[in-house]
Amino acid sequence: MVIKPMIRSNICINSHPVGCAKDTARQIAYAKAQKAKRGVKTAAEGGYAPKTVLVLGCSTGYGLASRIAAAFEYGAETIGVSFEKVGTESKAGTPGWYNNKEFDREAAAAGLKSVTFNGDAYSDEMRTQVIDEVKSWGKKFDLIVYSLASPVRTDPDTKVMYKSVLKPVGAEYGGASLDMMTGKMSTMSAKPAEGDDVANTVKVMGGEDWERWMKQLSEAGVLADGVRTVAYSYIGPKLSHPIYRDGTIGAAKKDLEARAHTITKNLEGLHGAAYVSVNKGLITRSSSVIPIITLYLSVLFKVMKAKGTHEGCIEQMERLFAERLYTADKKVPVDEEGRIRIDDWELDPEVQAEVDKIMAQVNEANVAEITDLAGIRHDFLNINGFDVEGVDYEKDITDMTALD
Repeated sequence: MVIKPMIRSNICINSHPVGCAKDTARQIAYAKAQKAKRGVKTAAEGGYAPKTVLVLGCSTGYGLASRIAAAFEYGAETIGVSFEKVGTESKAGTPGWYNNKEFDREAAAAGLKSVTFNGDAYSDEMRTQVIDEVKSWGKKFDLIVYSLASPVRTDPDTKVMYKSVLKPVGAEYGGASLDMMTGKMSTMSAKPAEGDDVANTVKVMGGEDWERWMKQLSEAGVLADGVRTVAYSYIGPKLSHPIYRDGTIGAAKKDLEARAHTITKNLEGLHGAAYVSVNKGLITRSSSVIPIITLYLSVLFKVMKAKGTHEGCIEQMERLFAERLYTADKKVPVDEEGRIRIDDWELDPEVQAEVDKIMAQVNEANVAEITDLAGIRHDFLNINGFDVEGVDYEKDITDMTALD
């Protein structure tokens, strides 16, 4: 069959196997090029670098990019965990399934050890599988990347399933919504959180599971001396704070940040540390349906590309590793709250002033001209393997498990 993107309300509901694989390969090529450009040395080459890395939420976005940077720039052996729909000859898998498959294929070709588990990363059963696997290697983790994002989580102790929601707190929030495929603008609103919305969202998207992972890995004796762990967050511009930073998801991210300090204290005996990295806003499956965010990102990308500071997932994570986590002096630069700020270029006052100026002028008639509508559309399609350079999208796909 010939596969074309199927899009409903800024959500793409299918994927292209070859496109997903090629975009993963593109990110791998970038990491390899940066290794040469920066002169990065792996641990085997005598450099300061991670050796054995666990990536929780390894299949897309920042998690995938983190695993790629760790492996292909820093030479690390990696274990990845994600929950994906498996592709069959006649039915497509989720984009992450293809990304993982391509990662493992390229890792094997490069002589890098990698194992990818497909299952519930929130479960104790998965923790046991990961622990057993790394023990079989005779290794200990020196870096754990926590990049999980899910609408639901089942508490391993009570077996109660909790659901997260994206809502403002205290008052309804509304803003301009941009349809990335058509350029049409409309107003989207979200009703305020009620009942247990905040608590349930914190339960799913907060730091409880991260802390549980670190506790069980520590108790199993599979953490190396000097171990580091990093989880990801977002703050963004003031205009999005009511729906994000000050909303239900923001409450979860604040919990994540607080637990980083607890985890660091628990790692004192191993001279370890936990960090939250505040990253740049990007087009993702979730950000595409948040009021104002798609419009804001279209303007942000326009401004940052003009300044030469725009980054996608792999560029952000490569910079995180090279300029924050594995610096020459072995120190991690953080803000006054102990957070890594890799969103520094996004929140540059000059950038935000220019964004505010354009946001005040944008309308449906000029959106394609004064924003990067084409750029965010490209990124949106790329997530599912479409609009990837070098892919023949008219070619008949006879096997939905094939990557070439």
